[in-house]
Amino acid sequence: MSTEPSNSTGAASTNGTASANGGAGIRRTAGVVVASTRAAAGTYEDRSGPIISEWLAAEGFEPLPVRVVPDGPEVRAALEGLLAEGVRVLITSGGTGLTRDDRTPEITAALLDKEVPGIMEAIRAAGRPHTPLAALSRGVAGVAGGTFIINLPGSPGGVRDGLAVLQPLIEHIYTQLEGRRDAGHEGAGHQAAAENSTHTTSHKTGGHHGH
Repeated sequence: MSTEPSNSTGAASTNGTASANGGAGIRRTAGVVVASTRAAAGTYEDRSGPIISEWLAAEGFEPLPVRVVPDGPEVRAALEGLLAEGVRVLITSGGTGLTRDDRTPEITAALLDKEVPGIMEAIRAAGRPHTPLAALSRGVAGVAGGTFIINLPGSPGGVRDGLAVLQPLIEHIYTQLEGRRDAGHEGAGHQAAAENSTHTTSHKTGGHHGH
């Protein structure tokens, strides 16, 4: 297992430890795993990991150093290691295609307690206008214990598409996993559900919040 040396996250640590969203004393740590046999061997420079790490810092998390590992079994070891460290968010890049070594979705799915398929559907839909190959990404998203895990493609463009979809959701996901309800959860969606409960049964699904 190797660590991407170019992805120092010292500046990020000031954002993640005691943000207004996370509360004092709570470390909003996050992990990034890049599955790339070539990058792990040093024959290819990983560009996706730093993009994810910078995004996490901007969202108020404290990203740990990017872990660059070969496709296959070492991905599982990296994920399990970060889960053991108690990261709140774990984002992978790469290993979601159709080649023999692309096993990131299968490895991730085996660790999940709950899947959140709608996120991946939205990411594939966001990528299709840029490339039809977005439909071939087999990534999964879900929850393992108190950690949110998501698989993004290996390309920088695919990563950016995925992060754009994730951006309005990540704080809500984090809040839910911390056992709290945020303003969005208590607000419009649930208010709509309450209002709809007074209507006829034919309209009872109008305010469903999608959890």
